[in-house]
Amino acid sequence: MSPLPWWRTVWAFRRRVRSGSGRLLRGLVVLAVLLALAAGGFLLLPAGRSAVEDIRDKLGKAEEIGPVKVSADAQAPGHPASAATDGLTNTYWGAPAVGDSVSCRFAEPFRLVAVVVHTGASKTPAEFRAQARPVRADLVVTSQDGTRHTEELTFSDKPGQQTVHTGISDVVEVRLVVRAAAGAAEGRHIALGELEFFRRS
Repeated sequence: MSPLPWWRTVWAFRRRVRSGSGRLLRGLVVLAVLLALAAGGFLLLPAGRSAVEDIRDKLGKAEEIGPVKVSADAQAPGHPASAATDGLTNTYWGAPAVGDSVSCRFAEPFRLVAVVVHTGASKTPAEFRAQARPVRADLVVTSQDGTRHTEELTFSDKPGQQTVHTGISDVVEVRLVVRAAAGAAEGRHIALGELEFFRRS
């Protein structure tokens, strides 16, 4: 039997290469589909959604948002709950005792990225120490579906703003509950100068 012509051997070789390349291409397509499904499944999980929202918080800009209603379960005379969100740090909400709280209600749900807290009666050191100041508090954030997120906060006992980073979606209400105070004494109340809320724009 005579040997095959050279072009027949080359053709067979090329067919084998093409057949293998097809399998490789199909394998890559299947892998890409599986990766896409895995990524989609990750985004559907709470942890996946949370990671995406956190990234958006860092990349986006924050703008201040004010509440439409402010209330407290107790307040010292002349120091109403509304003073905690009036834009001034030399007026304040006066809580008569540890355990009292101030609540802020918002017109529509939003992504809360940060809360800025000013404790004390004023930024001026002497006036700051004239009343007691919260040094520990619970921040209770309520979402539109009724879910509550509670964070235990510790404040430095000094004048100036203190920022709490949150990252909570669909927020409709924020409540601050005083848990401990510095400078408490007979005839003094607990002063909270200002609360500022920031949403992702």
